[in-house]
Amino acid sequence: MPDSFLEFYNLLLELVKSFEKNNAMLKVEEDLEANIIRIFGQNITSIAMAKTGLDDVSELAYTTAEHHPYWGLLYHCSQIAKIALEKWDDKITKEELDEIEWSISELKNMCKKLREDI
Repeated sequence: MPDSFLEFYNLLLELVKSFEKNNAMLKVEEDLEANIIRIFGQNITSIAMAKTGLDDVSELAYTTAEHHPYWGLLYHCSQIAKIALEKWDDKITKEELDEIEWSISELKNMCKKLREDI
């Protein structure tokens, strides 16, 4: 890991601590090996955190397009998860359930195709 990123991280932690002294609680998640730092405000919910993580997964699925043999698995799973998270405190509509069933069908097709390649 470059020293500059570690130095940045340590300075960031000092800044976070300075805000905690003023009762502004921040949550910091880091993966220093991957050079990733995420900062969440004190009112972040588990659902909101899951949505941000899913956005990263969805972005990977969109950008890989059909260039990777597993892209369809990732894409359709993320679509199902996206609907589930969006409707966590609500009811899933018939149209959304249709989308979920279509994604499940596509997942089955992807599994069948992958099985053929084994």
